[in-house]
Amino acid sequence: MASLRRDAAGMQAELAAIRRHLHAIPEVGFDLPQTQRVILDALEPLGLEVSTGSDLSAVTAVLRGAADGPSVLLRGDMDALAIAEETGLPYASTNGAMHACGHDLHVAGLIGAARLLAARRDHIAGSVVFMFQPGEEAGGGAPLMIRDGVLEAAGPRVDAAYGIHVMPGVPGVFQTRAGALMGSANSVRIRIRGQGGHGSRPYQAVDPVPVVAEIVLALQTWVTRRFDVFDPVVLTVTQLFAGEVINAIPDEAGLGATLRTASNSAVAQVQRELPALVERIAAAHGCTAETEVIVGYPVTVNSDAEARGAIETLRSTFGQDRVEELPTAIMASEDFSFVLAEVPGAFVFLGATPEGIDPASAEMNHSPRAVFDDGVLGDQAAALAALALRHVGAG
Repeated sequence: MASLRRDAAGMQAELAAIRRHLHAIPEVGFDLPQTQRVILDALEPLGLEVSTGSDLSAVTAVLRGAADGPSVLLRGDMDALAIAEETGLPYASTNGAMHACGHDLHVAGLIGAARLLAARRDHIAGSVVFMFQPGEEAGGGAPLMIRDGVLEAAGPRVDAAYGIHVMPGVPGVFQTRAGALMGSANSVRIRIRGQGGHGSRPYQAVDPVPVVAEIVLALQTWVTRRFDVFDPVVLTVTQLFAGEVINAIPDEAGLGATLRTASNSAVAQVQRELPALVERIAAAHGCTAETEVIVGYPVTVNSDAEARGAIETLRSTFGQDRVEELPTAIMASEDFSFVLAEVPGAFVFLGATPEGIDPASAEMNHSPRAVFDDGVLGDQAAALAALALRHVGAG
């Protein structure tokens, strides 16, 4: 794998230029024509089988090896966030959107992997599918590409899938684990109905506001008493709403919350049990309740074999000290989870905090001040290529 790292280092400057161009022109959601054009232009010299999405600006490219064999998928997400950038970088976005989650690095790194693997076509037995995906932040990009056949783009369904995501951390250090790597992402909406009235006479109304306040506190106790601490559930209330007139008791009040779990079974338990809890608290105060649990991204689960294989491959490529095995899942979420629900594979984090910034206090992904070191792009490209060659390398 030494040649992979050498060749990747040789394209580092060009990959950084692609990344910085993308960073300056971020696009949000499913329609990303400028980003798609950059990808298509970069892939054009490589002799790949390229197709674009039907309902979104996706790009799927297939590299056929010199001999038949298995197929493997490598994914990079393309979309930005509707966040006004505050980094002060010379290539910062000025259009009101921002690559605050590092997807510009993901695109450039996957382009680099495609170049590395195309240069080794004669030593590949099988196929590599490159999945450039819009709509990760908006939700649903991966399922749409699966519907459009990205997993079967090389013919038979791919045998494995991999992705790399930049995060705050020591530059160039990879992290992953077998099993659950990232949590599910779901939403909870609760609406309490009472009877409005004058603020000076609450005894003549049925006030839904204190009911909502009681539910907020009850949710925290409920989570700690109904869920195993080793199968964690995080339920965080992020929205409260009630009336707009300060001296009037409203008819309705409610809340919104984000629900993260480390297992899909925990989501099912929430769906079963939460409505009854809310209804009983509401009934105790003479109110009625509606509870909606909106299922979003499932848990991102690395298959044991592919996660172990990824750790072994990355350590043999970069050295023992560059690869860490995480002890637990994190509660952020990813729509690559939809791919890993269909085929075995592994998702990997790559530390990308610039030098001079303490990784422990670095701005997190999605911050308007988040910055990432594009000096990791060569290693990102080499890592993706090495993971693919684990399946299709013919020597």
